[in-house]
Amino acid sequence: MSTFIEQWQEWHANRERELADPYGWLAIVSLEWLSDVPATYPGAPGVWWQDEEAAYVDPRGAELSYEGEPITGVQRFELVNSGAGTRVSAGDVEVEVARRSGYLIRVHSPKAPVLCEFRGVPTYEPDPIWVVTGTFEPFPEPRPTTVGAVTPGLTHVYQAPGVVRFERDGVEHALTAFNGKTGKGLNILFTDATSGVTTYPANRSVLTDEPAADGTVTLDFNRALNLPCAFTDFATCPLPPDGNHLPFEVTAGELLPYERSES
Repeated sequence: MSTFIEQWQEWHANRERELADPYGWLAIVSLEWLSDVPATYPGAPGVWWQDEEAAYVDPRGAELSYEGEPITGVQRFELVNSGAGTRVSAGDVEVEVARRSGYLIRVHSPKAPVLCEFRGVPTYEPDPIWVVTGTFEPFPEPRPTTVGAVTPGLTHVYQAPGVVRFERDGVEHALTAFNGKTGKGLNILFTDATSGVTTYPANRSVLTDEPAADGTVTLDFNRALNLPCAFTDFATCPLPPDGNHLPFEVTAGELLPYERSES
C-alpha cells in the first residue's frame, strides 16, 4: 500500500510540474481563429491567415523564429486536423498554430494569470480499489470516430482501435478507446456520476499502457486527468464518444480545478 501511494504521489507531482510549464496549457492568454484575409491579432506579432490547406504568417518586420531559425518571409504550416500543433517564438511568448477543422493560433505567455496563480490540482485520495482490470477488444479496423468539443460547433475525428470492457458490481461497462498520445497505449475519454458535481463536467481522461497479448489492460482511475479545458477557456478539447458515460461515481483522480470551483 505504501508503494502504491508513493508511486501515485510521484505521478501527481510530475503532473503538476508539467502543468506549471511556462509555455504550457496554463500559459495561454488568447485564442484566435484565422480567416482567409491576412490580419493582425493581439499578442501575436506578424500577419496571419489561412487557406483550405495551411496557415501562414508574414513577420512584417517582427522578430519571429520557427524551429530555431528566423522567419524572414512567409512561413507556411500544413498540419493534421485534430493533431498536434506547432510553435512560433516571438520574444518572450510562443504562438501555437493548430488545426481544428480550420486553423487557429494561441498565444502562450509565462506571465499568464492562470499560470501565475496556479496552486496545483485537487484530487481524490488514491485508493487501490480504483485500479481496474479490463479487456481490450480491437475492432477489425480502426474506426474514424467523430466527437463533439467544448467549443460549440466544433468536432474532432479520432481513430478508435477498439473498446475496453470491465465489470463493476457485476455489471459490464464498455468504453471506446482512442490511441494514446505518444502512439502507445490507449486514451479513454469519459464522464461519470461525479461529472459536474465534484469533477469537471465535460470530460476526464484515463491513459493505459499497451494491452497484454491476451487483451488484458489496466485502468487506473486514480490517475484520471482533467483535460486542458478544465483549466482554461482557450482550449478546444474533445468530448467523450457516445456511450462513454459511467453511471456510477468514479471517486478517483483529479477533481474540479480550484479556479473553476471558486468561479
